[in-house]
Amino acid sequence: MIEQIDPAAAWQFMLEHPEHVLIDVRDPIEFTMIGHPPGAHNVPLKFAPGWLINPDFLEGVRQIVPDLATPVLLLCRSGQRSQEAAEQLSAAGYSKLYNIREGFEGPLDDSRHRSSRGGWRYRGLPWEQS
Repeated sequence: MIEQIDPAAAWQFMLEHPEHVLIDVRDPIEFTMIGHPPGAHNVPLKFAPGWLINPDFLEGVRQIVPDLATPVLLLCRSGQRSQEAAEQLSAAGYSKLYNIREGFEGPLDDSRHRSSRGGWRYRGLPWEQS
């Protein structure tokens, strides 16, 4: 089962469950340049600019999270790629999956900008840039 969780609830979950792992599935450029939550592991699901599938995604997660019962929170830009990633991990046997709705930057607003209507940064949660 994949639980849908908002950014604030995800942060609270992370504080209360030190055994969790946060996987940011965005492209490494997004992760580095736009920012990410502290402690996030970057395992891209797809690579820009063509958004090609990462054939090593599952193996990359397995290296970080070998125990299928570990709580895994998944984050992307808006919550769509992280949902796809959660579905792949569920099919691979991971049992405690949390998709962070709104992602890091949130949905597009009427001007087609992000980080103005939702997302990790918009909610004022801790983040950093590399």
